[in-house]
Amino acid sequence: MPQSLKKTDDSLLIEDFLEHLFVERGLSKNTITSYHGDLHQFKSFLNKIRINSFTSISEDHVSLFVKSFDELGYQKATRSRKLATLKSFYSYLHDEDLLTSDPTQNFTLDSKFVRLPKIYDISEVSMLLDAPFKISTGHVAIRDHAMLQIAYAAGLRVSEIINLNLGDVDFTSSSVRCFGKGSKERVIPIHDLALQSLNDYVQKSRPLMIKSIKNKSFFCNQKGQRLTRQGVWKIVKKYAENARIENGFTPHSLRHCFATHLLNGGAPLRHVQALLGHSSIATTQIYTHLTKQFVRDEYDFSHPRSQKKI
Repeated sequence: MPQSLKKTDDSLLIEDFLEHLFVERGLSKNTITSYHGDLHQFKSFLNKIRINSFTSISEDHVSLFVKSFDELGYQKATRSRKLATLKSFYSYLHDEDLLTSDPTQNFTLDSKFVRLPKIYDISEVSMLLDAPFKISTGHVAIRDHAMLQIAYAAGLRVSEIINLNLGDVDFTSSSVRCFGKGSKERVIPIHDLALQSLNDYVQKSRPLMIKSIKNKSFFCNQKGQRLTRQGVWKIVKKYAENARIENGFTPHSLRHCFATHLLNGGAPLRHVQALLGHSSIATTQIYTHLTKQFVRDEYDFSHPRSQKKI
């Protein structure tokens, strides 16, 4: 049985997970509603077998829940969706260090239920990064440009972006320190273009936003307060629309692009895992599926005998 590291109310776990799906992963409200229903169904099942917490279950309890689908007459698609919800939820709890192990890790999904993130090509990302200065050259545009730059240069989660403090960016070593899921610290190198953008923000823009020199928040809003998740979301959506990037681009899309573009460029999977701060290599391996599709698309477009060329 996985050992619980913290005692946390199950309703709060669901609430935090659903917020993560919306803000970090950009899932639709309909999808999140589906996750919400599946998790409450699982909670009701646990109550019936006298398990009082999500963090107190074992692989056997997951097996019992999956077997209950037979009695309920669920079709294959419904079974797979509900299992996908559980796997996503427990992967999140494990990454947050609320569990020492994931009780769903040995349950496999039909490949069509493995949710692959949408990846945008380098030209689309470049248009997004350039968008702030196509609208303005003011201090807000300087901040937004710096935020987009570091999101893509370091593959940061939204939560990591907003929790950055001044001392976390090291301009001497060209790196950024962040604290990811479970407060795990990692240091990520950043390239010169991103570093210059961050320096411009610190020197020219941030002083116009902060109300007190005691404020250590790296990214601030115009009230001088730490930028919020919703603030980052609105900023990214604004520039994605300006760059005419299709609907669905979220702050987390830059993290997906960071990983996939590194792998396409030849970076080893283990190195990308470390840069992303993934606890398990299996989480990072989802991007190998995306790079395989990239290779397939390139082949179909480039080979003279490809059916898509003839």
